[in-house]
Amino acid sequence: MKKLRIILSGGGTGGHIYPAVAVAEALRRRFGEDIDLLFVGAEGKMEMEKVPALGYRIVGLPIAGLQRRLEWRNLLVPFKVLRSIRQARHTIRDFGADAVVGFGGYASAPVLWAAQRLGVPTVIQEQNSYAGLTNKILAKRAKRICTAYEGMDRFFPAEKIVLTGNPLRGRFLKEGADKTEALRYYGFTSDLPVILVVGGSLGTRSLNEMMKAWLLRTGGTAPVQVIWQTGKYYEREMQTFLTEHPAVHVWQGAFIERMDLAYAAADVVVSRSGAGTVSELCLVAKPVVFVPSPNVAEDHQTMNARALEEKGAARLVPDCDCRMRAMEEALALAADGQALEAMSRNLEALARPDAAERIVDEIMHALQ
Repeated sequence: MKKLRIILSGGGTGGHIYPAVAVAEALRRRFGEDIDLLFVGAEGKMEMEKVPALGYRIVGLPIAGLQRRLEWRNLLVPFKVLRSIRQARHTIRDFGADAVVGFGGYASAPVLWAAQRLGVPTVIQEQNSYAGLTNKILAKRAKRICTAYEGMDRFFPAEKIVLTGNPLRGRFLKEGADKTEALRYYGFTSDLPVILVVGGSLGTRSLNEMMKAWLLRTGGTAPVQVIWQTGKYYEREMQTFLTEHPAVHVWQGAFIERMDLAYAAADVVVSRSGAGTVSELCLVAKPVVFVPSPNVAEDHQTMNARALEEKGAARLVPDCDCRMRAMEEALALAADGQALEAMSRNLEALARPDAAERIVDEIMHALQ
């Protein structure tokens, strides 16, 4: 029996890499030794380290994106795109790919482009509620487009769209970890609400400034417990701030090793609204105040947050207002039992725990 050969391409951020890895894991679960997988990423990007560390082969392309500022490096971009398309074409032929799946990021576009012109079936996984220009162009020749949000026919041909949800690694469930164990882990008690403020691995300046402003307003003595994930980039600065302005009931750290315990302990989450985070929160059904990042393409985090807000599954505070409003919004939500229950139900209704398996189904349909 001939091995099935699938190329998966996506990177630049964890939001593109880990969905691709989740689908790779689902493919391995289904086909075992009868499948051969190859990742394609961008040279110098995080996938070139993360993917091999997880046991997968990866090829790097010299692709790069335009810099927001006027820089001489932008003059090299067209040449890098052409080189990347040529290299992608050679990679697809040498590997003998049966299908190519794109998850977004720099490398995804040239690989999908080359595959489509070689007659290799392609599948696009669009993680956000607002599709980028590249995926809209590539969708015309794609066999399947796997989406995480309804109403994506305003971007893509309706007959190609399948609502699969965003694939996630690990187990995220509403039941999750035991709340008593989670509270004990953070040194918290059960008589005060818990707010989880999470800004990603590197951290988020706005959310950290929000916490500083709130602690200064309250004197660090508010009747609430806070898990404050500052991110690696801001860790030392925020530790210095807490040393100078001690606060009770605040756990602060650069990383959260056990997100299952953080979610279990929390009554409300304050977070950015990237695609992966939105999907996690739907699976754990944890009420959330989103503060979308304004520094992303097509403002897609605001679109993601708004899509949930319209279904009563989240609240949205603009980044420019978060320092004065977001924690107050979270505390008001935490004190409203009926609102918490309603939001949790609405989030759970949007959850798609089998997203990776459903995308594998669509890859197989694309091969028929």
